[in-house]
Amino acid sequence: MTSWAGRSAAEIAAAVREKRVTPREVVAEHLARIERLDGRIGAFRKVRAGAALTEADEVAARAELAGLPLAGVPVAVKDNLAVRGESCRNGSAATPDTPAAEDHVTVARLRAAGAVVVGLTNVPELCVFGTTEGPYGIARNPWDPSRTAGGSSGGGAAAVAAGLVPLALGNDGMGSLRIPAANCGLVTLKPGHAVVPAGIGHGDWFGMAENGPLATTVEDLRLMLGVLADAEFEWPEERRPLSIAVALRSPLAGVPVSRPYTNAVREAAGALARSGHRVRRAEPPYPLSLGVTALRHWTAGTAVDAAGLDPARLARRTRVHAAVGRRFTRAVRTGAARDRLRARLTPFFTEHDVLLTPALARRSPQAGPWHERGWLRNILANSAYSPFTPPWNLTGWPAMSVPVGTLPSGAPCAVQLVGRPGTESLLLGVAEELAELVPWRRTAGG
Repeated sequence: MTSWAGRSAAEIAAAVREKRVTPREVVAEHLARIERLDGRIGAFRKVRAGAALTEADEVAARAELAGLPLAGVPVAVKDNLAVRGESCRNGSAATPDTPAAEDHVTVARLRAAGAVVVGLTNVPELCVFGTTEGPYGIARNPWDPSRTAGGSSGGGAAAVAAGLVPLALGNDGMGSLRIPAANCGLVTLKPGHAVVPAGIGHGDWFGMAENGPLATTVEDLRLMLGVLADAEFEWPEERRPLSIAVALRSPLAGVPVSRPYTNAVREAAGALARSGHRVRRAEPPYPLSLGVTALRHWTAGTAVDAAGLDPARLARRTRVHAAVGRRFTRAVRTGAARDRLRARLTPFFTEHDVLLTPALARRSPQAGPWHERGWLRNILANSAYSPFTPPWNLTGWPAMSVPVGTLPSGAPCAVQLVGRPGTESLLLGVAEELAELVPWRRTAGG
C-alpha cells in the first residue's frame, strides 16, 4: 500500500490528477497522522477532520480535476488568516470566537487550485514572537521536541516538518516564516512587497508582513508560491554565474553568531563557488540604529493589532509590547526610517545579485510557556537567536531560508538568501542548486 503522508505536494497532486489516488484517501491518511503525532508536537489549534474529508470529495468531483496544480493536497493555514466557517483566533483568548464568512484571498486561491484545508495552526498571541505558545498549546520542533518550533508561523512549520501536511500557509512580518523554517529544516520564501496578497491584521504591520509558503522541497515551494501569487517563478534555463555576497556578521550590534550557523554559510558558499558562481565575503552596511528601528516597528505593529482587544485577556508580554509600540506608531507610519534603510542598502545589491547569511544566530530557545514569562526576557531571547531576518521586512525585499547542515543535536541548520525586489525566481533557483549540492532530509519522520 502506497503511503502518501510525507510525500511532496507535487507527487500527491500528480497522483490525484492521474486518479492513482483519491483526495479523500490522501486527506484521511494525513488526518490519521495528525491524530497520532500532533499531541506531542502541538502544530494545530483546530483540525477540520470532517470538513476536510467533505471538501476532499468536492475536489474529486470537480470537472477540471486534471488541471488543478494542488489537486487533493492537504494544507494547513496559519491562525491569523480567515478560513470560511472557522474562527480566526490569532493565538489569543482576547479575539472573538466567530466563524469567518469568507476565505482570505490566499486561502481562496489555494482552494481554487485544489488544495484541502485540514486545519489551523498554532501561533503566539497576535503573531508577535519568535516562539509559538499560548492558550492553545506549545508548538515544538519535530526534530528536537525540547525546542520551540519558532514563530510566529511555528505551528505550520512543525506540521510540515512532521509530515502532517506537505504544505502550510504562513506569513512573515519580522522573520515569522524564515525563523520556524530554519528551526524545522524547511524551505520558505518571504516574497517581496505586493507579490502575494497580504491583508494580515490591521495594515500588514505597516506593509512589512507578507504571506508565503512553507514546504519541504523547492519544487513544492515554487508550486505553492505560484498559486498564491497567481504567477510563475521559473528560473531561465540559461543560467549565468551570479555574484553572491557572503556575510557572517549579525545585523544587530552585539549579537554573536554560533559556529554551526557560520559553518552552514561556509558550506553553502563553497558549494555555490564550485558550481561556478562568483562568491566573496561582503558585509551589508547595516546602520548601528537598525536594532532600534526594528524594535520600533515590531512593537508599533503589535500596538495597532491589539487596539480594541480587551487588555485583561492578553498575555502580559503582549500588553507590554503593545504599550511600548503606541509611542512609536505615528513615526513608524510615515515610512521614513524604512526609506532610509532601503537607500542605504540598495547600492550593495547593485554590486551583488544575492546575499547569503546565516538564517539564525543560534539554536532556538527551549519549548515552554514563554507567554507566561516577562516581556524583556522574551525580547532578549528572540533578538539573541533571530537577528538576521528583520532587515528584509523593513526593506520589503524577498528573502528565504534554506536548510544546510545540522546542529550538534542533529536538528537542521539553515542559511538565508536575500535578493533585490523582483528576484523571487532567482532566489528559488539558487535554493534549488543548494538542494542538489547540499541535500537535506525532507521531514523529521524520514
